[in-house]
Amino acid sequence: MKKIALAAALSVAATSAFAGSHTSKMSKISEPVIEPAVVVEETRAGSGGLIVPIMLLLVVAAAVASR
Repeated sequence: MKKIALAAALSVAATSAFAGSHTSKMSKISEPVIEPAVVVEETRAGSGGLIVPIMLLLVVAAAVASR
């Protein structure tokens, strides 16, 4: 059991020691990884969401006024 724990501890130490080391044997400096740019589109400010509730309010008001 002690050997398994020792092997696990050494493997964790070895993987963290080599983490991030992606250089090739031919070059000493790795090329930087460039993240793609995030494109944010502006939403249009329109009255499309207001027309239906206003029309519904007018229909309800007309129905109440006709009674």
